[in-house]
Amino acid sequence: MTALEPRDAEVAPEPAGISGTPPDAALPATGTAAFTEELAERLTEQLVEQGGILGRTHRALSIGIVSVVLLIAFEATAVGTAMPVAARELNGISLYAFAFSSFFTTSLFAMVLSGQWADRRGPLAPLATGISAFAAGLLLSGTADAMWLFIVGRAVQGLGGGLVIVALYVVISRAYPGRLQPSILAAFAASWVVPSVVGPLVSGTVTEQLGWRWVFIGIPVLVVFPLALALPAIRRMASGPADPDRPAGPFDRRRIRFALGISLGAGLLQYAGQDLRWLSLIPAAAGAVLLVPAVLVLLPRGTYRAARGLPSVVLLRGIAAGSFIAAESFVPLMLVTQRGLSPTMAGLSLAVGGATWALGSFVQSRPRMAPYRERMASGGMVLVAAAIATAPSVLIASVPVWVVAVAWAVGCFGMGTVIASTSVLLLKLSAPDEAGANSAALQISDGLSNVMLLAIGGAAFAALGGGAVGAVHTAATGASGSHPGAFAAVFLPMAAVALVGVWVATRLRER
Repeated sequence: MTALEPRDAEVAPEPAGISGTPPDAALPATGTAAFTEELAERLTEQLVEQGGILGRTHRALSIGIVSVVLLIAFEATAVGTAMPVAARELNGISLYAFAFSSFFTTSLFAMVLSGQWADRRGPLAPLATGISAFAAGLLLSGTADAMWLFIVGRAVQGLGGGLVIVALYVVISRAYPGRLQPSILAAFAASWVVPSVVGPLVSGTVTEQLGWRWVFIGIPVLVVFPLALALPAIRRMASGPADPDRPAGPFDRRRIRFALGISLGAGLLQYAGQDLRWLSLIPAAAGAVLLVPAVLVLLPRGTYRAARGLPSVVLLRGIAAGSFIAAESFVPLMLVTQRGLSPTMAGLSLAVGGATWALGSFVQSRPRMAPYRERMASGGMVLVAAAIATAPSVLIASVPVWVVAVAWAVGCFGMGTVIASTSVLLLKLSAPDEAGANSAALQISDGLSNVMLLAIGGAAFAALGGGAVGAVHTAATGASGSHPGAFAAVFLPMAAVALVGVWVATRLRER
């Protein structure tokens, strides 16, 4: 029996959420018809006030956590623009790659830690700690006077980012009902649209006019607003353990050790992939030894064989993110070195992808699409594979360069449906006290596949004649800094990986 069902044939229901109303006030004098009309009006008012992610109940929380994602998105797009200038001024060009890998490796460790922390104590503490660490890392990098200190700041940022992203998933699983979870995840995707377009332009202007340090120092000031909105709402709606009556267990030290192993292993693989020498096999082997047992422990059982349900959800996330990001990393380089575009125009060719990504995420969030979520994920992977396979067609001189922009817009739409759908399915298939651990597994699959497929793609590119990044094709000389076959060796295997994702997407539903 619900609050809206009559308790007997003679008594009308009391409006939900309006308890304690005096009997004389509850029933208007005009009779049952008038009461029914008043009941409908009150329930309509409550739906307006409390329904939706921007309703009265979730408004502050939604604005706060979306603002957090917006800051992370802006940092990801803006910092990449300022990074070359920072490395040059700090005399650290030789250590440039480590400014990226340090962020990635520490975030992998933080994801596992955040999952355990949020499951046992609630997401409030890891989220607040993560945002604080993220801001501290930006300040440390922005004030660094040596490249090693700059890299340490990036590592601290990675710790903060890993803590935040998993804690946000736990917040969503606890604070939002199932019908609203696709919508808030779509809002996360939409929050990347503006930073993906504006971020590089703003960062470039600030770097040229004020200096690269202000790109790093300026972002932490913006952290105050989302903290002021989100933390009180999280404390009210999602704090504490999932089951308050059950005492929180100790942290699983074994999983934390494996998390450290997966971080070190990923870092060693990245290091080995930067230099194609026989000696590089040593760190590559050491990285594999650390990674394999850690992956088997930290990802759901059956992930490597695409077992139905949660394991396939986690695997699909890695396949989609890894294949698409690895291919996307080479698109601007291909346009610059093979077709003579300026770096700005090459970057803008991908800008529309932010909007179509958000559109794909929005489409999957519609309630009427919920029964077809698995089919949407499979169709999205078809679009991703098609986009990756189409991109190297511009290596043929007669193919116009706008083909890449169109293909990538289509691929980003597919990614929007797949990434958001895997997030929704993960929360749907996770028990309340497992949301943190499973969310960490999803992010690990995402991040680890990025580094592995990037390393494989980069090695193939270098082995088949990949030239210097700075070499630009010109119509006058016909010179080309990279052999076209090197690009094909990146894109075509990644398209094949995406096609494997089409099959994995058919196994998302549990029997």
